[in-house]
Amino acid sequence: MHLAKLSTMKQAVYFSFLIFFIFLILCCTTTSAQSPAESPAGPAPAPSGPIHIIAILKKAGHFTTFIRLLKNTDMAEQINGQLKKSNLGRTIFAPPDSGFSDLKLGTLNSLSDREQLQLVQFHIIPSFLSVLQLQTATNPVHTVAGDSNEGDFQLNITSSSTQVNLTTGVVNATIDDTLFTESGRLAVYQVDHVLLPLKLFGSASLTPPPSKPEKDDGTNATASVSSGVVDPNRQVTATILVGVAAAVVFSLWL
Repeated sequence: MHLAKLSTMKQAVYFSFLIFFIFLILCCTTTSAQSPAESPAGPAPAPSGPIHIIAILKKAGHFTTFIRLLKNTDMAEQINGQLKKSNLGRTIFAPPDSGFSDLKLGTLNSLSDREQLQLVQFHIIPSFLSVLQLQTATNPVHTVAGDSNEGDFQLNITSSSTQVNLTTGVVNATIDDTLFTESGRLAVYQVDHVLLPLKLFGSASLTPPPSKPEKDDGTNATASVSSGVVDPNRQVTATILVGVAAAVVFSLWL
């Protein structure tokens, strides 16, 4: 009778430990499957002191062509200097290298120095605009390039619940990301296309998109993790827990 009670107690303890370790294993694997890889929840906090637009773009990466244009037209130094002196701030729409690669071959080289300057200036608004302010901006929006009311450098902004769109009369672009923001001073937004003003481009100068399917180049790593890829470190933890559970169960069974 005593042995039967002891056996029953062993079985109860056995199942309690088994359920406990199964629960730990499930917690580890479930958490790793549901937790996406850490990514910036927005632009990094703005450092105190002088702002350098080139440093911001270099840190973001993939803005080589736009950086070159900012330097060649001396707009980089003008922006940095204006931010030190002016209280109005600046808003910059920065196309990545992929945006410039969509242009027809030789498009930039066909522009004069003055036209390249106007192209860069067309990407700059002479005031600070947050995302909320962009969504409620009055069209046409004035840029540094010239008088938007004449239509030559007219930029219109439209928005929906999910995105902000820019229209030039030549090309439509979308704001993809906020690269930098410091309230009242500077906002830098990544746009998917170069903003082509009607003054310089009478017709669209974008090349047609390739017909071949997109390849996974690793840019969707966050999405892959969030869809259920397990972190290797958590896999090791789960394996150790399984081993401990097996050892405990074996000792209790004896």
